[in-house]
Amino acid sequence: MRILIADDHAVMRRGLKEILADALPEACFSEACDGEEALSLLARSEYALLLLDINMPGRSGLDVLPIVKHAYPQLPVIVVSVQPEDQYAMRSLRAGAAAYINKDSAPDELAQATRKILAGGRYVSPRLAES
Repeated sequence: MRILIADDHAVMRRGLKEILADALPEACFSEACDGEEALSLLARSEYALLLLDINMPGRSGLDVLPIVKHAYPQLPVIVVSVQPEDQYAMRSLRAGAAAYINKDSAPDELAQATRKILAGGRYVSPRLAES
């Protein structure tokens, strides 16, 4: 299983990778530092999941998301961001994301969301579900 992590911060990519490697030991990871690199990697290999940051140089994650969903409609996307859930989660979900995870979330929440999405579901955080 291949997972692509697109985030402009190397430390964040490494942290996301370590969290998911613990939860999914069979996974292989690729990393992209911006939206263009993410699109390029998606065109060259098949992935089971894309973790996509909103704030990246060049094309933002919100710019890349509709392109990804058009070109790879079956690819689940988890949007990860420091942006407030109340401002970006619904927008991301409407654009085709399978989940929106705030970077302040507990590592277990990311692992839980990833397992649910890889099983064919969608994930909404308890905070978002309440609102």
